[in-house]
Amino acid sequence: MPVDVLSEVTIDRPVGEVAAYAGDPSNAPAWYVNIRSVEWRTPPPARVGSRVAFVAHFLGRRLAYTYEIVELVPDERLVMRTAEGPFPMETTYEWAPQGAERTRMTLRNRGEPSGFATIAAPVLAGAMRRANRKDLARLKALLEGQPT
Repeated sequence: MPVDVLSEVTIDRPVGEVAAYAGDPSNAPAWYVNIRSVEWRTPPPARVGSRVAFVAHFLGRRLAYTYEIVELVPDERLVMRTAEGPFPMETTYEWAPQGAERTRMTLRNRGEPSGFATIAAPVLAGAMRRANRKDLARLKALLEGQPT
């Protein structure tokens, strides 16, 4: 059973600022609740072909995975994929201006779990949806200068 989770938030900052911050994997531990560390496998900055290793804790488990950036349209879209582990994943960020000083950001996670993860797909999707909402709220607070 495929998992496809889409979340969005409107941030009171220009699209260039939101995309520059959220699209830099080095910033992920600051706004993703579950990401503990990031290590560039290729030299920064982010570009198509860049590889970035993440360590996260999700549903009580430590997860280590490496994403490859497969699409990057500055200030519009970033797509990363991993084929590792029991749950290959694609993460997409999209940014759309909402006037000069506001940005709508969407965060989409899609994947096709295999093995035991197939059985847990509905639970995983719900947990991902909750985590994504928290992550986007934290990103909004950070970029708008609010307490997190």
